[in-house]
Amino acid sequence: MEFKDYYKIMGVARGATEAEIKQAYRKLARKYHPDVSKEKDAEARFKELGEAYEVLRNPEKRAAYDQLGTGHRPGESFRPPPDWGAGFEFSGAGAGAGGYSDFFEALFGQAARAGGRSRRGFGGGRGEDHHAKVLLDLEATLSGGTRSIGLRVPEVDAEGRLQVSERTLNVQIPKGILPGQTIRLAGQGTRVHGGEAGDLYVEVEFAPHRLYRVDGRDLLIVLPVAPWEAALGATVPTPTPGGKVDLKIPAGSHAGTKLRLKGRGIPASPPGDLYVELTIALPPATSDAARAAYRALETAAPFDPRANLGS
Repeated sequence: MEFKDYYKIMGVARGATEAEIKQAYRKLARKYHPDVSKEKDAEARFKELGEAYEVLRNPEKRAAYDQLGTGHRPGESFRPPPDWGAGFEFSGAGAGAGGYSDFFEALFGQAARAGGRSRRGFGGGRGEDHHAKVLLDLEATLSGGTRSIGLRVPEVDAEGRLQVSERTLNVQIPKGILPGQTIRLAGQGTRVHGGEAGDLYVEVEFAPHRLYRVDGRDLLIVLPVAPWEAALGATVPTPTPGGKVDLKIPAGSHAGTKLRLKGRGIPASPPGDLYVELTIALPPATSDAARAAYRALETAAPFDPRANLGS
């Protein structure tokens, strides 16, 4: 998808006030409205303008968009980073249905469709529900327990300028929770005088782990082995979430061989598994003895590693 510079589309500076953004939109909307404009690309420009205004007039979307920084050029190929939107708190108010670019949908599609959760209660209105995405370490789902999470809350000050405040919550993380699942925090949404507070829905994502990759409830670890361990077989110490185990490497293993440790993945009923993918680590030929050993192996076990490539 193509990156969109909403500030450039609106013709305003990144530090523009709420009033300046509204004024710029009204001026350009009159210029490009398809019913009155004589511009050849009026309809497309009007649609693009409406999308930019949807983001920049909303403190939450604007603050999250600003997180992308200034290093992108309009029209260049773009993909949201894996941690996109993490730590930002959005209210339940969403955008209108449909009509937005792939760029907008990639950034705000879920946030824009999160509205509609406010309900009426006895004695007064009910506050809006909020939602946020947080990055947790893998250990949070392996052990469960309380984690302290910080959320950035965009607001507009008295001068109409965007500010971001922070709040910290202690959240009970269910053991075995998976990426994409949510935790409901009752009463942590918008508070309404004389009414019931909304809720906060926290979507969980995992930060990249030093050892493990997550695949559903399964985990994958890449384990380096020496050539002789792969060829002759061996028992090697292998990290698992529950501590090191002695793993038997079958003789004749090769790079890419996967070994399964049942039940050593993410906790559940039943739990996920841990898959160990082997990679061959070659000893460096940095000494005369090592080089001689490689030459001896070349003579003792001749083979062509590229034989299956054909002529």
